[in-house]
Amino acid sequence: MRTLWILFCLAAIAESAGKTVYQSSCQSCHGPAGAGNPAIAKMFKVDMRDLKSPEVQALSDDDLKAIIANGKGKMKPVASVTGAAADNVVAYVRTLK
Repeated sequence: MRTLWILFCLAAIAESAGKTVYQSSCQSCHGPAGAGNPAIAKMFKVDMRDLKSPEVQALSDDDLKAIIANGKGKMKPVASVTGAAADNVVAYVRTLK
């Protein structure tokens, strides 16, 4: 039971840290709830996928981290989000579903 509690606490910490990183590094393009910023989408002439969508949520954690690190389509890599910060952002994105 103690191990389960510790895992729950670690997940909550990662989610909170991920939200903070998301707000500073991702929210301007992806919006506060992950639905995308329509002005950014129009400016770059892209159709942003909602981070809550089944298609995005079906991606593996490694796939999401690769998109953060390497970019995808017109999305540039987010050089400031690496390592544990990328793990935490993925944990936060998982809570959007």
